[in-house]
Amino acid sequence: MHTRQSATRLLRNVAGNRLQKRLAGNSNPSPQNLAVRLSKPGPNKNNKPSSPTDAEIVKWNKAISDHMRNSRCEAALHLFDTMPSRTTVSWNAMISGYLNNDRFDLARRFFDEMPDRNLVSWNVMISGYVRNYDLIAARRLFDEMPERDVVSWNTMISGYARNGFVDEAREIFDRMPVKKLVSWNVMISGYVRNHNMHAARCLFDKMPERDVVSWNTMISGYAQNGYVNEAREIFYQMPVKNSVSWNGILSGYIQNGRMEAARQLFELNSNWDTVSWNALMAGYVHRKRLVDARMLFNRMPGRDLVSWNTMISGYAQDGNLSEAQKLFEESPTRDVFTWTTMVSGYVQNGMLVEARRVFDEMPVKNSVSWNAMIAGYSQCRMMDEAKELFEAMPCRNISSWNTMITGYAQNGEIDHARQLFNEMPKRDSISWAAMLAGYAQGGYSERALHLFIQMNRDGERMNRSAFTCALSTCADIAALECGKQLHGRLVQAGYEMGCFVGNALLAMYCKCGSIDEAYDAFKEMPEKDLVTWNTMIDGYAKHGFGKKALVIFESMRMTSIKPDDVTMVGVLSACSHAGLVDKGIDYFYSMNRDYGMTAKAQHYTCMIDLLGRAGHLEDAQALMKSMPFEPDATMWGALLGASRIHGNTKLGEKAAERIFEMEPDNSGMYVLLSNLYAAAGRWSDVGKMRVTMRERGVKKVPGFSWIEVQNKVHTFSVGDSVHPEREKIYAFLEELDLEIKKLGYVSATKTVLHDVEEEEKEHMLKYHSEKLAVAFGILNVPHGRPIRVIKNLRVCEDCHNAIKHISKIVNRSIILRDSNRFHHFDGGGCSCGDYW
Repeated sequence: MHTRQSATRLLRNVAGNRLQKRLAGNSNPSPQNLAVRLSKPGPNKNNKPSSPTDAEIVKWNKAISDHMRNSRCEAALHLFDTMPSRTTVSWNAMISGYLNNDRFDLARRFFDEMPDRNLVSWNVMISGYVRNYDLIAARRLFDEMPERDVVSWNTMISGYARNGFVDEAREIFDRMPVKKLVSWNVMISGYVRNHNMHAARCLFDKMPERDVVSWNTMISGYAQNGYVNEAREIFYQMPVKNSVSWNGILSGYIQNGRMEAARQLFELNSNWDTVSWNALMAGYVHRKRLVDARMLFNRMPGRDLVSWNTMISGYAQDGNLSEAQKLFEESPTRDVFTWTTMVSGYVQNGMLVEARRVFDEMPVKNSVSWNAMIAGYSQCRMMDEAKELFEAMPCRNISSWNTMITGYAQNGEIDHARQLFNEMPKRDSISWAAMLAGYAQGGYSERALHLFIQMNRDGERMNRSAFTCALSTCADIAALECGKQLHGRLVQAGYEMGCFVGNALLAMYCKCGSIDEAYDAFKEMPEKDLVTWNTMIDGYAKHGFGKKALVIFESMRMTSIKPDDVTMVGVLSACSHAGLVDKGIDYFYSMNRDYGMTAKAQHYTCMIDLLGRAGHLEDAQALMKSMPFEPDATMWGALLGASRIHGNTKLGEKAAERIFEMEPDNSGMYVLLSNLYAAAGRWSDVGKMRVTMRERGVKKVPGFSWIEVQNKVHTFSVGDSVHPEREKIYAFLEELDLEIKKLGYVSATKTVLHDVEEEEKEHMLKYHSEKLAVAFGILNVPHGRPIRVIKNLRVCEDCHNAIKHISKIVNRSIILRDSNRFHHFDGGGCSCGDYW
């Protein structure tokens, strides 16, 4: 509910925006010139007053109105100048004409210069301001009026209500000295328009008298706002009903999915017009009840073009193209919508040959027809054919360009998409969103963010799709600060935290390591869908907070939303990362017992990882043997990882052998087995693995880490020698190394895959990329803010131990995201509990 001051500010904004859009009117006189012309009287012959008849004056006034109606303002003014005698009607005709042609300056000048105003003059001027959303000026005139009639009061009430200022409308209504029936109806309509049915009903109940408009307004309001029972109550209480009443309650039933009630009502009345038949039939079509729709269609006493189009589109959208084609051929008349419906139906069902046949036969095509055919080619990756049509298209619109951009982007031709984007004569928010989505889905994260910045500079308003793409891009490269700025703009844009964009925001915070802010966003979402719950469960699991993930899952079970495969992967992953073996086993078997789900490969992989990490290697192998399908490389990889943790070289070799058969180029598995050999001191086998990789052309993925500081991303590799602050970073690391050793840190030299002296191993470990990034963060991120580092590979054991000690020494929260999960280091500990 607006206060008076806030309402005034909003009104000024609305008025300002509208005034900027008024036409310049090059053919019209300027206000300055008009002032001179208005000061001159009409022409007189021999300075004797003319005495035109009433009929002549009416003729002059009609000619002025005709000129104004056809935007010939200069001709209207010329007639007005030459009139031998002017009446109030003449002045009002000029004022009304200028208002209708968006020349408020000239209309107001005429109004101010009028020698004698009447109520019509005031009402016309106020109505003009109201129509153009300048409610400040309208109210000022209203307050200045020497007298008012019902039209004056109703114009202000309607103007306020139409623009959402219901309290101001009610204030005017309450001040009315005499309220007529139309005033009551206008005020009730204002409440209905602003979805305040309680206030509308209270006013309706107070009405001293009601007409059919009053009753119909309430029926329509209740129906449109989903209160079907209340609409029905009003309908049956009506003393006299007209066709609007019957159609209003029928539409209410249909719009709210009450099709059985709509059918029963329909059968009560035998006097429905064709529009009503079409409405009920469209309701059946919308709900895929084509049998019922066809029965209604067959019963219709008279069909119009809409009737045929409704049934044809219903069959086409349902994939029954043979029946749609049959009706299409039987239809006595066809318009461009009929033809386009067939083209779209064939396109949606992948029948491009048939779609093109109908398209070529169309007698008249509009932009929708062309866009449907172009979209069909784009969706089937036939971009050459799409381009050919696009270039031949005589009526391109923004949607045509957007369809081509989306097609190129989805087909991986991102440069072609950008070229078209740059060539567009005009863009809308969908154009920007399509380009952002193309960059985001194609992995061009930096280009996506640059485009987002350009979009911001150009002043383009972001829609939900653009926000979603930009947030997803921030998540992919862990650009938290940019993501937070987007969150702020999201709030400023006035978008509610609905599932579509809210899930993207939630995922951004999770992937950027800000799990607390993710949970805050989760709590603020008024509606949560399956993706919302899955994102939060998976987020807590990957951040090492397994128990919190399970709390979220149990909360989800209390809702009406049923878990799916993704949910259970997140739950089992949470148990695995937290070492909750018994709970994990129970949840695994509950999938079929409680939800009728059949476990898939991902679920078995989670269980193998869960059992293996906990040291139950035999149970993990037994589970693999009992699976209804053969183990894949991911499952063997989980077993190899468990073998490395628990030093089971024999099992690790077996797992690696199977992995190399399936994925001979998986460098990570070679490194895992090498780590297992190195921990066992089998250096010759480490050397053999290195030779094998060389012979097979397998290259180890180089490890690197990055950190975002002041909206700039800094990337580090092991032993980095190019960063501009490298000397400062290395000196600081030397100091940290001395301090953490005092706390008991010992280098995990067993992880070094080289048979060299211990001292050299320590030196090799000291300058890993994640340590360099953490040191840079400590030096540059203000104290009190967490340090967030991303690594492309799994964090090594030595760095994990070192960063735990560093977090205690510098008293900082350090969040590290590696290829598997997040680690929250704080006070010398890690959220994973060293179970990773």
